[in-house]
Amino acid sequence: MANATRGIEREIHTLQLEEKRLVAEIKRTAKTGNEGATKILARQLIRLRQQIANLQSSRAQMRGIATHTQAMSAQTSVAVGMKGASKAMASMNKQMAPAKQAKVIQEFQRQSAQMDMTTEMMSDAIDDALDNDEAEDETEELTNQVLDEIGVDVASQLSSAPKGKIAGKNADSAGSSNIDELEKRLAALRNP
Repeated sequence: MANATRGIEREIHTLQLEEKRLVAEIKRTAKTGNEGATKILARQLIRLRQQIANLQSSRAQMRGIATHTQAMSAQTSVAVGMKGASKAMASMNKQMAPAKQAKVIQEFQRQSAQMDMTTEMMSDAIDDALDNDEAEDETEELTNQVLDEIGVDVASQLSSAPKGKIAGKNADSAGSSNIDELEKRLAALRNP
């Protein structure tokens, strides 16, 4: 198709050069006053232009056919690809039996739950074996030491905390001032 289109384009180019030559010759014969020769050359020019138009039409048709052929080739490639994909999907569907997959998932869940329970039981047993009162006392002492270093006295704050129901707006304002004070302390602790 491409070779045929190029051949037509070469022919069109040759005819266009001939057209220019004929136009120049018509002008020369018209200047000499030879009316008969001018008419014959004018008919040749008209026929030549018709040939150029026909060749241009053929070239357009050839290009259209080439484009259509390319589109058909692309569609064929897509169809072949879809055929391969459908075969692959069918093969995967045969391999993946939903009932079998559900059994595998259920077994996994059961084994996972059993492993979690075993891990938890082992962790509790290790904690019970290694846990003693000294470690707990050391943890509490370390916590109190850190709180003392940062200036927080938990016991005094707990003793000054209101007990029972707080009534009315007076309690709200007292509570909000305590909250404001605690927020300031918290901010100071965050930004040393």
